[in-house]
Amino acid sequence: MPTDLRSRKRLATRQGISNAATRLFLARGFDHVTVDEIAAAADVGRMTVFNHFPRKEDMFFDRDEAGRELLREVLQQRDPAISPVETLRLLAHQLIAEQSPYVRFSADSQGFIATIAASETLKARARAIRDEIAQLVAEAMAECVGKPTDDPDAHLAAGLLVATWTVALVQAHAVFKESGDAKAAEARFLALVEQGTVGVRAAVVGTGYV
Repeated sequence: MPTDLRSRKRLATRQGISNAATRLFLARGFDHVTVDEIAAAADVGRMTVFNHFPRKEDMFFDRDEAGRELLREVLQQRDPAISPVETLRLLAHQLIAEQSPYVRFSADSQGFIATIAASETLKARARAIRDEIAQLVAEAMAECVGKPTDDPDAHLAAGLLVATWTVALVQAHAVFKESGDAKAAEARFLALVEQGTVGVRAAVVGTGYV
């Protein structure tokens, strides 16, 4: 957490914009909200909004960069005795245990998912984020075992892992939508992560990533 006043004010302004945008997006749909309306709701100028969020989609996916940094740190700081693939499997369990917003299944998260489903712009950005994260994970996995960042085995493992987590999240949200049971949704998420991780291990056995 930044300690200097300027950084704290900047973070507070960013959070205020994000909160105002989220309220409007969930209430009216992403495509029906303008940047000017977000600026007015956050009581800031239009350029202030763009200073913090270059794209309108960034206000919706406002946890994206923090999520990427988490993945980088987990892989870079992993115990050398624990493989990269196992490190990410353990991360899934840690996020559930900590009730991380990335794996929270609730009425609020249903609104988030529904807003994405109703917007082609958000769906396109979600796909792009998924691809960018796969690239990030591949490079971080390769670096942490001393291989080139373009190592094909790293990219295969990362692609399979990101696909696994994507399916696990989609299915877990579907469980919550049907049952309203967060624990059942969490169990579905972890079960699919475990199942997918078995496949990843088989795909890259003997490479150093498992």
